[in-house]
Amino acid sequence: MSWLVGEWSEAARRAAATSIIGGLRRRGAADADQSRRITPGKASPTSAICALPHVREIRGYLGLVPDVFNELRQRLRSIPPSAVDFALALAVLVGQTVPFLYASRMSGPQPWTLAEYWPVLVSSLPLLVRRRFPMTVFVVVAAASLAYSLAGPDVPSQPVPYGWLAGLYTVAELCPGPRRALAVLISLPPAFAVSPDTFVRSALTAAAAYVMGRAVVQHRRYAALEAERATERERARIARDMHDILSHGISVMTVQAEAGPYAVRVAPERAEQAFRAIADAGRDAQGQLSRMLGLLGDPAGRSPAAEPSLDGLPDLVARVSATGPAVRLAVTGTPAVLPPDTEAAAYRIVQEALTNMVKHARATAGEVLFDWKDDELMITVSDDGRGRAREGRLASGRGLNGMRERAAACGGTLTHGAGRTGFEVEARLPVGKRA
Repeated sequence: MSWLVGEWSEAARRAAATSIIGGLRRRGAADADQSRRITPGKASPTSAICALPHVREIRGYLGLVPDVFNELRQRLRSIPPSAVDFALALAVLVGQTVPFLYASRMSGPQPWTLAEYWPVLVSSLPLLVRRRFPMTVFVVVAAASLAYSLAGPDVPSQPVPYGWLAGLYTVAELCPGPRRALAVLISLPPAFAVSPDTFVRSALTAAAAYVMGRAVVQHRRYAALEAERATERERARIARDMHDILSHGISVMTVQAEAGPYAVRVAPERAEQAFRAIADAGRDAQGQLSRMLGLLGDPAGRSPAAEPSLDGLPDLVARVSATGPAVRLAVTGTPAVLPPDTEAAAYRIVQEALTNMVKHARATAGEVLFDWKDDELMITVSDDGRGRAREGRLASGRGLNGMRERAAACGGTLTHGAGRTGFEVEARLPVGKRA
């Protein structure tokens, strides 16, 4: 059995693997700190400029700009629609009232009366209900704008028909195609009623209002499509995680359960170790499933604490070594900081590769190699099992497809096939900044 093979005990292998990763991460941090120092005469002008305190401060402020815009957009979206309509109606009313404050009658010093001002009220106040009755509001506002234009020269000039533009925008956003076409036809009389010097301006502003309304509709459709795609991606991710967790835990428990009866007769102390491994695998799978299912009810989204990290690799390798082939964890190169999604993908790829090793390889030894390069992390999981005979059986399995999808989601690649002595899985993932 697997617990009769190998040179190290479970505790010794776990301590050695942890020491390897910890030592290389400390060495990577020291190398990165040394590389950040600027040597006079050797640093490039660009790196020297970027190292200036004021430049670093400016770059830090620029990095906050997307967050500021996202926060502002979220706050604007949280404003009630009724408040938006009230602000719009008030802005139109103020904008069309201003000319009455500084313009004078051509016929004399008499003040303006309601007879001249009523079109302004009719072209602004109906906007309060523009979402409920978009076409009706537009017809009323357009009629008021036309009446104002035909009132004669003894009224203040209105540079822009704000109410008419707001109504046309609302129809373009909320109404179906036939009503939109009717709105365009209704807009023609007010456009021709203005003076020739303002016709081009009125036509351009009307076209802009209509295009903006249609752009909002297209944006909403695109956002809905993206939300649907995000939901599908999240479902696929959860399915992959469920497969990896359950497949690994059940495989470990199955191997130990099969070895238990034999161990009871030959080496009772080994039977106790097998039962302990079954309990550990069950608790680990239960904990991961609980964290994953907790994310489904978390409105804030995915929590980094719920994702596995590379710090759990020594325990993972030790559990597999205690239940199946003796697996060795090796790390070369200088470790780098991985994005959370990439780090979780690296862990899951190794977990699924080890699960396949336990279930299908019939191997006695295996190796997990992390090779850190300048711009990528190369992960190689190999064994001394059945090799090519196993490749055809696994080619269309969910596990290998899931590993390939995880690597592709991070911008990496994954290949698998017969190795020098058995089966081999190789993943290449892009890395971030140096640790």
